[in-house]
Amino acid sequence: MPDMENAKILIMSTHGFEQSELEYPLEHLKKAGATVHVATLDGKAIKGWDKDDWGNTVEADLKISDVKVDDYIALVLPGGQINPDLLRVEKDAVQLVRDFVTNDKIVAAICHAPWLLIEAGVIKGREATSYHSIRTDMENAGAKWEDSEIAIDNGIITSRSPEDLEAFVNKIIEEVREGEHHRDSANAA
Repeated sequence: MPDMENAKILIMSTHGFEQSELEYPLEHLKKAGATVHVATLDGKAIKGWDKDDWGNTVEADLKISDVKVDDYIALVLPGGQINPDLLRVEKDAVQLVRDFVTNDKIVAAICHAPWLLIEAGVIKGREATSYHSIRTDMENAGAKWEDSEIAIDNGIITSRSPEDLEAFVNKIIEEVREGEHHRDSANAA
């Protein structure tokens, strides 16, 4: 059984991430003992969105295109409207999500970040949740959408909004402690 002290977790994001949805997991996963890296499109710092204006800047550790999936046990995808919308048109970002799923890694997406799961083609047939405004997108992509704090389906964790952050991070920690999640790769093609 893996422990948090040996866990390496990646947060993938770009400008416009919902401030709390990146900072809370970053802080609490580190507090739990994990090594947490932030990957951005260019490997440079990114600026968050805090409710109704630009927020804090978060430093990056590496470029998305330089990520080695085998180095990590989990991928965390913060939401906000801007961040996942920008990432879902980036080939490297979408491929990284797909690679984490096909390599039996934990993938956790909150708020609007499940747009990346849709774009990567990995949500069909899975129980999932998201911010309510993208429910139709989720259902059209084949997700079994539910209005719940957390939905988990074979190592893919989804959550609705910043109000669910504590449960979201707790579920990531629980799943990391469980280890790899072998899944049907046909769902991640």
